[in-house]
Amino acid sequence: MDNAELMRHANDVRKGILTAVHGAKAGHPGGSLSAADLFTYLYFEEMNIDPKNPDKEDRDRFVLSKGHTAPGLYAALAYRGYFPVEDLPTLRHLGSYLQGHPCLQHVPGVDMSSGSLGQGISAAVGMALGARMSGQHFRVYTLLGDGELQEGQVWEAAMFAGHRKLDNLVVIVDNNGLQIDGNIDDVCSPNPIDKKFEAFRFHVIDLKDGNDMQQIRDAFSQAAAVRGKPTAIIAHTLKGKGVSFMEGKAQWHGKAPNDEEYEAAMAELERIGEA
Repeated sequence: MDNAELMRHANDVRKGILTAVHGAKAGHPGGSLSAADLFTYLYFEEMNIDPKNPDKEDRDRFVLSKGHTAPGLYAALAYRGYFPVEDLPTLRHLGSYLQGHPCLQHVPGVDMSSGSLGQGISAAVGMALGARMSGQHFRVYTLLGDGELQEGQVWEAAMFAGHRKLDNLVVIVDNNGLQIDGNIDDVCSPNPIDKKFEAFRFHVIDLKDGNDMQQIRDAFSQAAAVRGKPTAIIAHTLKGKGVSFMEGKAQWHGKAPNDEEYEAAMAELERIGEA
């Protein structure tokens, strides 16, 4: 799939994110939008998956360690064909299978229930080790937030992955620089992120623009060639990417747009799609 088509899919994913969060009147649009291009590349290009057979044994696995950005994952899954796009507005509604955080028992395509920050990477490391021990060749991807790196369990998992040389593991950090309380440097700086992963024996890729499809493609191509160590892709992204009044603003970490804001955001994405 070429970059232009992937960009069109990413724009649809962003529409799905806004539709879901607006329908719920709650949720986390900012970090979902910053990671929309990453979700799109993973599900439409990178991973060995089959929406018609979500549980196939040799599929690649994905763990959303920053589980609060479930709207981004759900939108990617829906547009990839795992469940109807029309179900996205039921996010967080009573009786809906689209809970506020991913639940593997109810959502096709979800490989791990997640939401407690710091724990998803541990599950991904376990999957990667399990694949090696059982002689399977699938790859495991996990997406973390940069604020999430303040959790100590992240570094326990990284230490283990590096020690075990899990080269079937790719850790992606959505480095948009903002968390719920503001700038990550002001709350509790995890920087330098790259040097920390290098210290834990990771191959580190500095993805300078994690919202640029060609740069994303180059980063994952490089990761696929790494042998003997896990890979960490540090993706520098823009919080709220695609919606101008949300971009770079921490207050959109966990706030749903009202009706007027939703209409303005969707109109902006429509113009982007036409362009």
